[in-house]
Amino acid sequence: MDIRKIELRETCAEIAAEIAMLDNSRFTNVSMRDISISDANLSDLKIVGAQIGGALIQDIGMPDADHPDYDPELKHRPVTFLSCDLNNSTFTDCDLSNVRIEGCTIKGLIINGIAIEKFLDRMQPE
Repeated sequence: MDIRKIELRETCAEIAAEIAMLDNSRFTNVSMRDISISDANLSDLKIVGAQIGGALIQDIGMPDADHPDYDPELKHRPVTFLSCDLNNSTFTDCDLSNVRIEGCTIKGLIINGIAIEKFLDRMQPE
């Protein structure tokens, strides 16, 4: 497959890409509101300095057993969030096994109905 380079500078465009490889693409100082990405490999994706208010991130992880790319030997690589404002966000039906939360503001954080800040205060030795 030949790789074709497309450059858009100071222009407006609506792009529809289907069954396409966009590896190593860069988007800098762009508006990508209301963008939709589905059935995509976003491994090694880097998003820096972006606003994602109202974003929906769903069904993320390894392919299900009935998917053609399923490989039971593969393990999901970790994802890192640095300096993110995720206040008032909701995580539902997510596997957060072995997740580390370090140096984060946890005021109002509730996990399965438990107010974590109050829980940790009770756990402090007297």
